[in-house]
Amino acid sequence: MDLLVKDLDKEMTEAEFTEKDAQGDYETFMKDSTEKRTLDSSTLSDKESTTADTKSRLEEEKSGLDSGEKALMATLEYIQSLHTDCDWLIKYFDMRSEARTNEIDAMQKAKAILSGADYSFLQTKMLRR
Repeated sequence: MDLLVKDLDKEMTEAEFTEKDAQGDYETFMKDSTEKRTLDSSTLSDKESTTADTKSRLEEEKSGLDSGEKALMATLEYIQSLHTDCDWLIKYFDMRSEARTNEIDAMQKAKAILSGADYSFLQTKMLRR
């Protein structure tokens, strides 16, 4: 029986030591967990702040993009109108140049007539044709 009591005392001592060791491990684990939770909470707060800043900058950039696109569209419309005007000028350049030359010639003849020149001989030639 003494042997059983010794074995039981030995097992009780081992159990107490194991329990104290486990209790120490548990307290260390809880302390580490609390520190980690605090750190994670701080990190989460920082990331939420960064996310909010990023979202606000994104909205600003989107509004800037919209205004930039509107300006681009206005510029492209203006360029198209200039292109249309230039095409018209190129298309009718020869006709307008000839009309301008005829008008300059007519103005010079009118000026000459007003200065006293006599073109009556030209009219008789023109009538004979």
